[in-house]
Amino acid sequence: MIELEHVSKVYETGDIVLRALDDVSLRIDDGDLVAIMGPSGSGKSTMMNILGCLDVPSSGTYRLDGTDVGRLSDNRLADIRNRKIGFVFQSFNLLPRTSAIRNVELPMVYAGTKDRRTRARRALARVGLAERANHQPNELSGGQQQRIAVARALVTDPTMILADEPTGNLDTASTVDVMNLFVELNDAGRTVVLITHEPEVAEFAKRVVTLRDGHIVGDERR
Repeated sequence: MIELEHVSKVYETGDIVLRALDDVSLRIDDGDLVAIMGPSGSGKSTMMNILGCLDVPSSGTYRLDGTDVGRLSDNRLADIRNRKIGFVFQSFNLLPRTSAIRNVELPMVYAGTKDRRTRARRALARVGLAERANHQPNELSGGQQQRIAVARALVTDPTMILADEPTGNLDTASTVDVMNLFVELNDAGRTVVLITHEPEVAEFAKRVVTLRDGHIVGDERR
């Protein structure tokens, strides 16, 4: 499903050259649950941006479902992001003063999807928050807000859930709750990729890929 072949990402500022990723090759199969770990500056964020089609490699090839992402226009990249990737972020990124169900509907609004309300209700039920559909983010706990964000990621039926430090703002109980949700989604056949620096989060993954200084230094199947 995901294929990185000799991918590098280079940032240049004047005479300074930073190789955020350096000749990285990685394959993630459909239906896997993978944690990508590493300290600050290891290349995790760059990896997330490339996997999420938010950026393209400086060299090498990234294929998502067989499509060479580096050859796509900005419009096609936006279409791929909307249809194939469900994003979950550390800060939830929910619109304030907007109900949970309307937050979940947002990706479908951008895509021009019909029957948005029914699909949003189904996604909220999937994460166990159907009864909170009309609540605003400030009326929900951190764990509930992240579940709303997961519902929003699911509502377009994406190929992959890409979660960037999804438990960074959660307490221990909420972390376990949200991670168990990712495991349930994966057990149902969804591919899940977690970007994290927390070993406790990586424990939920089937596979842990470790980055350091732009290189893969570990790849362990659990």
